[in-house]
Amino acid sequence: MNQDTLQDAHALLDARPSDAQPSRRTALKAAAGAGFAAAVLPVTAQTLVVTSSEGLLAGPVKIDVGGYALLAYRAAPLNAKNAPVVLVIPEIFGLHEHIADVTRRLARLGYMAIAPDLMARQGDASSYADMGKLMAEVVSQVPDAQVMADLDATVAWAARNGGDTSRLAITGFCWGGRIVWLYTAHQPQIKAGIAWYGRLVGQSTPLTPVHPVDVAGKLHAPVLGLYGGADTGIPQATVDAMQAALAAAPAPAKASQFVVYPDTPHAFHADYRPSYRKEAAQDGWHRLTQWLKQHGV
Repeated sequence: MNQDTLQDAHALLDARPSDAQPSRRTALKAAAGAGFAAAVLPVTAQTLVVTSSEGLLAGPVKIDVGGYALLAYRAAPLNAKNAPVVLVIPEIFGLHEHIADVTRRLARLGYMAIAPDLMARQGDASSYADMGKLMAEVVSQVPDAQVMADLDATVAWAARNGGDTSRLAITGFCWGGRIVWLYTAHQPQIKAGIAWYGRLVGQSTPLTPVHPVDVAGKLHAPVLGLYGGADTGIPQATVDAMQAALAAAPAPAKASQFVVYPDTPHAFHADYRPSYRKEAAQDGWHRLTQWLKQHGV
């Protein structure tokens, strides 16, 4: 963690009321410089992309959600006014350095990018070394309704802090990819979505009552789906089912598109993991930037 990031984390602590202060460890984690979830260690350092924060306003922020202080990482061009806003939704491993880096990559393109820590109420994703326990104890306990409300609050915060939410988009990875589809059906202000290998179907539960295939006809904006043809957790049949649902949907949902990269695994954009596939990741990022421009973000 560099000195600027440490200072940002300390500033966040100082800005909070004394009766609601998180631990110093929590604040430092919110700076997204404290590393990666234990479940994905060791990090594949030879492919890890690190984007400088020079020239950017980058670091942790707090967002009030009905009295709860939601921690997020925000990156934007320094002194930018009315920058378009992109929400960045993390994987199951929560808000960590790779996700913060994605926000900085977007900021270098002129966006205000915000990644909220959407699972923090349920637990500390970074502390889990066992994937099964992480899924059972944290990820599966996060209600979709909570996530939608947190993202609504994040959009409102962006509007109050220099972002142009009339040009609003969302992108997310894995768990966050599923949320992209759901939030695009929830939020009328969304102009474009980019879902990276997010689950499309699933069992209805009290916490996850609907899934992307169920809301395909309700999308307020077109979504670009970026998926791996060798993703063992997201069978091609589920992609086909989503494509069929979108084809039968009204505009703008009908304008959604899928790109499936042959022989490519899940998490191919995660440059800190062995699943990273450089060509697919770079092509997907290029398509993301074009999709945002195409849809006025």
